[in-house]
Amino acid sequence: MIEIDNFLPPTVSFSLGSTMEMIFASLALLIFSSLASAGAPKSLNPWTVAKRFSKTVMKRIHAWEYVFRGPWIIQAGYNSSNGQPYEVPTPDTRYVFVSSPKHIEEIDRAPDDVLSLQAASKHMLQPKYTMHGFIWSDLRGTEGVGFERSLRVILTSHLPSILHKLDRYAKARFDLVQQESPIVQGSRRSKLFPLMKKVVAVANAHAIFGEELGKNEEFLDTALNFVEQTVYGAEPLRLLPSFLLPIFGRIMASQFSCDKKMFEIMLPVVEQRFLERDKKRIGHKVPHHDDCLQWIMETSPKKNPWSPMRVIWELMAIWFGSFHSLSVTSSNAIYDLCLEPEYLQPLRDEINAHYDEFLQAGSGLPLLDSFLKESARLHPVETMSTRRCAIRPFTFSDGTKLGVGDWACTPVYAIMNDSEHYPEPLKFNGFRFVDPKVLEGKVTNEQLRRPAQPKPSQFADVDSTWQIWGTGRMACPGRFYASALLKVIVAQIVANYDFELHDPPTSRYLIWRSTFLPKSNTEVVFTPRVPEPA
Repeated sequence: MIEIDNFLPPTVSFSLGSTMEMIFASLALLIFSSLASAGAPKSLNPWTVAKRFSKTVMKRIHAWEYVFRGPWIIQAGYNSSNGQPYEVPTPDTRYVFVSSPKHIEEIDRAPDDVLSLQAASKHMLQPKYTMHGFIWSDLRGTEGVGFERSLRVILTSHLPSILHKLDRYAKARFDLVQQESPIVQGSRRSKLFPLMKKVVAVANAHAIFGEELGKNEEFLDTALNFVEQTVYGAEPLRLLPSFLLPIFGRIMASQFSCDKKMFEIMLPVVEQRFLERDKKRIGHKVPHHDDCLQWIMETSPKKNPWSPMRVIWELMAIWFGSFHSLSVTSSNAIYDLCLEPEYLQPLRDEINAHYDEFLQAGSGLPLLDSFLKESARLHPVETMSTRRCAIRPFTFSDGTKLGVGDWACTPVYAIMNDSEHYPEPLKFNGFRFVDPKVLEGKVTNEQLRRPAQPKPSQFADVDSTWQIWGTGRMACPGRFYASALLKVIVAQIVANYDFELHDPPTSRYLIWRSTFLPKSNTEVVFTPRVPEPA
């Protein structure tokens, strides 16, 4: 992986060598398997054998090229597809990308036992070996109804009651971590991505796990490192032939410990919540909790209810998905504000005037919402979305076929940079999604009121041209919470600090598969602002 050491924390860097050895061993095994599957040639003509061998090797080389150039390969396919499905081979599976509203709708309508989001996530994360033995089904089924309701409905409805707390935790952690940054030549420089991960960790942990775990520094460090370990543990495993997975999976699990430690710290807390729930049912007064732990426990299936272990597993999965996306998106937003400082004043004006209203309502701040959306449009976490793994054969309406194990996906980055959907798509227009009537009353700088989208929209919206949350009925159920927490974190920094890049890097990302990952050594100088007079 390109500059991988900059991303790994000290607690996991020790195992990098063995992890990379497993990756290369996987490559050798896959090439051998591919050659063997071709079968013995009917003719022993050396030229025939050489051509077959060359074809197989080149196919594997092109598949491995995706690992290092994924975003550009996906973009090139989109540019030449004319809106039709196109194929991208990868080392472990075959991706079929679709971009037309019709084909995206067909993915959404496909039964879960044909195209499965669960199966795709299971393959990516290998939870049996990276999440302390989580046996992840290919199908969510009816048992997932409570889980979806906890995030989509209950968490969203509780935003007005929890955002004030998350606001305090985020501000306090940012101030603390920033003050711990070294002073170099009179300026306090902070490594942006590691800083944002620490801020996201404390706020997100309070929302997901509750106050007790959110204040546990050992748990926060473990939960932060768990995300990195999951990524680097799952990557070589997903490349292995299935018959080798149990052997290498156990070896990989023995190398990493954060999932086990995270589980062990959570277990007594979750068991206490179960005990409180049982006491409440028989009339005892128990503490009140507003967090995902509580809501997932309370909405678990009535028939075959979830155990404390199962609740922990589900929370670990939620944590992985939310923490990484929030950390990357918030880092990118601050980076873009360093590059586009003309947006700071109108954003500060909006925050000063309406931030308290936003905390009370759980929604609002249209200028900041649009800026976050534009930052995510040009600098998304992922260049693909709406992943579905075919667990039965599937055929699109145009005849494109998916075999078992193939994936259907959308090229989200390419769609969001298409002039058919976004005017001047390569130009940063931070307020392009705001209603023009709102802009007229809030923004006086004519340069920031450039032509907007045909209609206003919000960061948490979902449609065929805005796929970062997925699509349709399986769109991210926690997107309203994620949008609100991003506003809390970025608003606190914008309101309380001036900031600028120190020695801007020539490139801001590492690339792995379809992912853009902010470089961990990018530094920003943060200077506390003098409060404006009332």
